[in-house]
Amino acid sequence: MPETSEERIENMANSGAGVASANADYGAKDIQVLEGLEAVRKRPGMYIGDQGARGLHHLVYEVVDNSIDEALAGFADRIDVTIHEDGSVSVLDNGRGIPTEYHEASGKSAAEVVMTVLHAGGKFDKGAYQVSGGLHGVGVSVVNALSKWLELRIMRDGGEYRQRYERGVPATDLSRVGDSSEHGTFVRFMPDDEIFPVIEYSADTIKGRLRELAFLNQGVTIAFSDLRADADGNIASAKIYHYSGGLSSFVEYLNRGKEAIFKPPVYIQGARESTTVEAALQYNDTYIERIFAFANLINTIEGGTHVSGFRTALTRAINDEARKSKLLKEKEPNLSGEDLKEGLTAVVSVKLLEPQFEGQTKTKLGNSDVKGIVESVVYEGLKAALEEQPEILKPILDKAVKARQAREAARKARDLVRRKSAINGLDLPGKLADCSNRNPADCELYIVEGDSAGGSAKQGRNRNFQAILPLRGKILNVEKARLDKILSNDVIRTIVQALGCGIGDDYEPNKLRYHKIFLMADADVDGAHIRTLLLTLFYRHMPKIIENGHLFVAQPPLYRVQEGKKVRYCYSEKEMKEISAASDSKRAHIQRYKGLGEMNPEQLWETTMDPENRIILKVEVEDALMADELFGILMGDAVEPRREFIEAHAREVRNLDI
Repeated sequence: MPETSEERIENMANSGAGVASANADYGAKDIQVLEGLEAVRKRPGMYIGDQGARGLHHLVYEVVDNSIDEALAGFADRIDVTIHEDGSVSVLDNGRGIPTEYHEASGKSAAEVVMTVLHAGGKFDKGAYQVSGGLHGVGVSVVNALSKWLELRIMRDGGEYRQRYERGVPATDLSRVGDSSEHGTFVRFMPDDEIFPVIEYSADTIKGRLRELAFLNQGVTIAFSDLRADADGNIASAKIYHYSGGLSSFVEYLNRGKEAIFKPPVYIQGARESTTVEAALQYNDTYIERIFAFANLINTIEGGTHVSGFRTALTRAINDEARKSKLLKEKEPNLSGEDLKEGLTAVVSVKLLEPQFEGQTKTKLGNSDVKGIVESVVYEGLKAALEEQPEILKPILDKAVKARQAREAARKARDLVRRKSAINGLDLPGKLADCSNRNPADCELYIVEGDSAGGSAKQGRNRNFQAILPLRGKILNVEKARLDKILSNDVIRTIVQALGCGIGDDYEPNKLRYHKIFLMADADVDGAHIRTLLLTLFYRHMPKIIENGHLFVAQPPLYRVQEGKKVRYCYSEKEMKEISAASDSKRAHIQRYKGLGEMNPEQLWETTMDPENRIILKVEVEDALMADELFGILMGDAVEPRREFIEAHAREVRNLDI
């Protein structure tokens, strides 16, 4: 069984873990109080985003961020995260330990101030932490406020201290319980069921973030254990994340299963003023650009000034070296940033004192000076790398030239689609059964698998606001194709024409004809494959449709259960069995829907299309890195990562119709 966090505390003295002794300069004087904690339980969404799965996992990240800050400051190199049998989570680090002495301004221990007062911590004093991974320093106090109970253990100054909280209120005083030669902080908490309607942590979600942090913090070891038993009674084994290669290892991980055109990745590091910059990049044989950017370890999924600086530096450095080496002739135009996107995998990480975040989800870096800093560091670093390894320049240029040619072909293909896609609806695809409403905010489009289901959907729909587009023919796997080939596919061209908003760099959100787009396919393996192909298309080439909340998956029922005149629809195997067990009559008729075509128009409307009754799933991307990885595994060429994924998740399958 994996070692628990409590066992690790007891074993630390014998293991020699730790990288620095407790720093006497980090004490109660470093803990600054800005405001109280009263509003957190009343409005948790303001602090953790929501009270669903995203907010629940955010609690873990906030506690881990505190431990990462100790690692960034050079005082920790080990973090243990454990999901316990009862569903609680603990985080243990071997940092300095939260200060325990008396905090004069509050009349409490410094540790209690950190745990109970919002915006209290060492992050607001630049002497305690030069760079912080957490956003606002609200983390652990918010976690405490939103937990049914929280246990705190601190190893510091030769002693071990403990305190317990219940819904943010101290249940005990902070007291010294014994001696300890080690140092660090242990926090174990149980999310409050008065706040969170469902308390069920996803091990995969947590592991994804921990792996990311291990890549971004070279040399730090992060251990994860899930002590909960699965459906078969098995206990998950521990997972250790440690990457001595840092960002280079990160890029290699992202490119696994793909053919890199040069090895190893180019790694760049530098600093200007108080900002440090790290970047790693490598080209592969695919057609998709993937840049993951971080500011103080926060995944800036909307990009920002650091990404702009990286792109400019990449374009300048490659063009300069290509001219210098005569690989670009005098009369040939420079390569553009667009030419250099294809097949690029890069990770950019900046650490700065006061990041300014903006954008819809506050994950876009806005510091104007960072663009120039990143551009300078990356330009110089990449120029130096290309001079030391001149053999990597030619394959980059060859790929960029082919990408330029393909972009020109794609432009012509887009122009053709655009000419056929009149926004006024006069020249829409013949397969489309459009709605009469012309206000996109009120309109829905059902992209339906097959003619039979499409026919039922056309008859059952509300013609005022619901349009139907049946798919005929095979949709291309866009994960393995350039945009010019994608736009030559009849099915994709029909979808783009119906939506009216363009594709790729030509996407225009104000021209989207339907603000609700439903993917409706059979509940079998073929239907799942078609859904995945369509999701890949939207994620890779029309991501704004997902980001702006326009894409949904329709959920048709699996069973129809009729007992006399009473009819019930079941959307899962479990629901069907529960209804069957509760039935008073053994003569209940159960119909299993193999496909949408088996449902008549009235049934399809009642179960899947009626806004009053339908069950739908909104497509959202909570973790861009995990989503990118998943699409790459499921739809890419490499067999081994896909096999590993299937083996890892096989036990989760509960209804497989083959």
